[in-house]
Amino acid sequence: MSFGRVIRERRTALGIGMTDMADRLGISAAYWSRIERDMESPPRDQLIERAAAILGLCLDDVFVEAQRLPPDMRTDMAKVVRAYRRLRAIDRTER
Repeated sequence: MSFGRVIRERRTALGIGMTDMADRLGISAAYWSRIERDMESPPRDQLIERAAAILGLCLDDVFVEAQRLPPDMRTDMAKVVRAYRRLRAIDRTER
């Protein structure tokens, strides 16, 4: 599922209007609407973090939908890559 779709589905499930959501984020409703319709790329990290908090979504899951690493993981990319490679190796041996 795309970032915009995940956000839109959760927002509507919680009964939060588009304008209300945009106001909470401090951005225009038109811009947020384009994000939710996947007409814009996922926004900057701070908006993703605030949207996740407003919607009660797991921050890591939201960044995955945005197809980027959470900011804290980007600061230690070497450990992230090594952990990923170890997990992939374990996964291959279990097949």
